[in-house]
Amino acid sequence: MNFNELGLAEPILRAVREQGYETPTPIQRQAIPAVLNGGDLMAGAQTGTGKTAGFVLPMLQRLSSQPVLRDARGRIAIRCLILTPTRELAAQVEESVRTYGRHLRLKSMVMFGGVGMQPQIDKLGRGVDILVATPGRLLDHHGQRTLDLSHVQVFVLDEADRMLDMGFIHDIKKVLAILPQKKQSLLFSATFSDEIKALADRLLNQPALIEVARRNAPAELVAQKVHPVGRERKKDLLAHLILQGDWHQVLVFTRTKHGANKLTEFLNKCDITAMAIHGNKSQSARTKALAEFKSGELRVLVATDIAARGIDIDQLPHVVNFEIPNVPEDYVHRIGRTGRAGSTGEAISLVCVDEELFLRDIQRLIHKEIAREVVKGFEPDPNERAEPIVLGRMTIGVGGNRRGGNGGRPSRPSQGRAQPARASHPAPGTHATRDARTPPGQRSAQPPQRGARPGGDSHGGPGGARPHRGGRGR
Repeated sequence: MNFNELGLAEPILRAVREQGYETPTPIQRQAIPAVLNGGDLMAGAQTGTGKTAGFVLPMLQRLSSQPVLRDARGRIAIRCLILTPTRELAAQVEESVRTYGRHLRLKSMVMFGGVGMQPQIDKLGRGVDILVATPGRLLDHHGQRTLDLSHVQVFVLDEADRMLDMGFIHDIKKVLAILPQKKQSLLFSATFSDEIKALADRLLNQPALIEVARRNAPAELVAQKVHPVGRERKKDLLAHLILQGDWHQVLVFTRTKHGANKLTEFLNKCDITAMAIHGNKSQSARTKALAEFKSGELRVLVATDIAARGIDIDQLPHVVNFEIPNVPEDYVHRIGRTGRAGSTGEAISLVCVDEELFLRDIQRLIHKEIAREVVKGFEPDPNERAEPIVLGRMTIGVGGNRRGGNGGRPSRPSQGRAQPARASHPAPGTHATRDARTPPGQRSAQPPQRGARPGGDSHGGPGGARPHRGGRGR
């Protein structure tokens, strides 16, 4: 099947061809006809499947086939609202809208926090057909009566699982209360947890159901490997692997912002060009790092989970877990950065004795034992004993127990810090991960109590856009 068989208009097909795509991915083959049919949709697909185009292309088709609608003030009315959890994903989705709608007479805009409201108010005043927004800033504008959502015909809830993980359930309910009862609603999620199903029951009306990937399954084209190593030799091993293998475009994950900064300094001292992206980096610094990484000018990008899920780079060859995540699902999202668009990729995890419990939880989640390979010269010391891992104000003990400074309870992680270990998908609202209100590039006097974990879409066909970085903010 090719895109010509999906019932899309020629201006949209031309934009798709200009991006170099001819064959739709499985999620696109199923979602596009379903959305064109006009009914509600509940779609599940792991990262790298092209789900953004699965709703953007048919949405453009539906809106372009109708006459322009105007609100009570005579402005072009907002007919489509796409809600995303983070600034980064919002920017990516809106760029996809512009990319695939370039030959259509539709206006779109992106709206998120951390930047001034007035430019957004000005753009709303000129009229918008398609609005891509994060929940907090959308509700800010609604509270100030700067936008009118009474004409929305299509509502898309993207990365619904991350929305719930980040504690946005109450904001989502507020948005749903604002929107018209009669509309087409589309829910996209990487997983179908019980919480997602409960949200779908509230939002969707007899939806079509699409699920193209096994729940919590890593990308099939990703070769996974574990290199056991002593905790103090991880940096040296990473530099050795990059230099000896002549690796380029290496995405490296750390658990914390401080760890990302320290590792970046080390790699640059080894003449390996590296930059870090995380919640404390300014918008311009993140954009610069991502652009240089994507172009190949930058060899290594070191990122925290908060900053990296939205990275959208075709044929990324190497992902390295410098520190494996204590949240098993995050491992799946991390390695989903590679092995996309039908290309193969490699995911390497450097695991010290402290992280064996995390590795065990990951293997249980993916139902697979990851192959181990000791690198000659970097053999772990058999006498090294596991030590507790400190994550911000939380300590995860050798036995997996957690200690916090809050009356014996784990303290709430601040932005960029990992969350407590758990074997199952987190219940919505169980940890504070709504993005900080400090604008990008400005550091507040105290650690932000609300941090964003981006859930950027990636694609194995059309659907992704150029990488940006963001969080909710207001």
